[in-house]
Amino acid sequence: MDREQEEMQFLGLVGICKESCKVIFSWRKIFTQITSALILPLAFVFLLHIEVSDVLYWHIVSNEIRLDMTRPKTALHDRISSVLSKEWAVYLLFNALYLTAFLVLSLLSTSAVVYTIACIYTGREVVFGKVMSVVLRVWKRLMVTFLCIFLAMFVYNLVAAVILVRCFILAGDTNLGIPILILAVIAYLVGFVYMSIVWQLASVVSVLEEDYGVKAMIKSKNLIKGKIVASIIIFFVLNISFFLIQFAFRRRVVYDRLAGTLSRSGYGILCFFLLSMLMLLGLVFQTVIYFVCKSYHHENIDKSVLSDHLDVYLLGEYVPLKSKDVQLEQCDV
Repeated sequence: MDREQEEMQFLGLVGICKESCKVIFSWRKIFTQITSALILPLAFVFLLHIEVSDVLYWHIVSNEIRLDMTRPKTALHDRISSVLSKEWAVYLLFNALYLTAFLVLSLLSTSAVVYTIACIYTGREVVFGKVMSVVLRVWKRLMVTFLCIFLAMFVYNLVAAVILVRCFILAGDTNLGIPILILAVIAYLVGFVYMSIVWQLASVVSVLEEDYGVKAMIKSKNLIKGKIVASIIIFFVLNISFFLIQFAFRRRVVYDRLAGTLSRSGYGILCFFLLSMLMLLGLVFQTVIYFVCKSYHHENIDKSVLSDHLDVYLLGEYVPLKSKDVQLEQCDV
């Protein structure tokens, strides 16, 4: 990342995309290693969950239909009921294991990519072994941030659900009900997207600064000001691409049972690699946006201080970098 810090503030949507792609292609080796070790397993776990959970779910649905059609208090009814109980237990256990594996791999992948780009920015040597040793120390900070934002999102969705239900009830009582419902849905989506973007930037803050948890969320909210439009566009493009890959996998691999094994395998492999590349690109995007936002707010990062901060990860126990060091001095432009 040879671009001067003060120049990054002028990067818009196209500039951020070019800078992200430039970082990936200029450091293909380390990003290939990170992708192979963390992101490929992450994509595999995600697609495996779609395939397996679909099979388990329809087995449950089929047995529930059979149970409804069977006379109660018979041997067959008891047998189907017992099978259903076991299937539900397997289904819930599988989903719990999936969520755990997906969360851990997501946190590790985020830590690895953020740390790697920070090393590239400071001109440090980037070695895969060092990256992995750092990842194992910093992911706990990301976990705290994740839990805080997850709680915030849960409360937000709960309140939004109550408001939307109320608006839906009003929609049948007054002529203004439907417009109010539409406005409420739009407001909910805007808030959801904004919180998701804050979430992503807070993850980078948690790795590179002393703040994590609620403080990282507040820091992220302040940093994103001024670059929110570019961030929203990138968010939508990435998520639409993610949806299309997921849709193609369901359509061509999960549901298309009449297709040949070779055809389904081919589509599955294609979706697997496209999803992996998309995940890597998304992580690089959010890290580059962090540096762009820092520059936009004239927080000119001292590369030597950040480099010393990155060294701390390799020395053992994490010692947080003070805000005055990483936020740096306010620069006049």
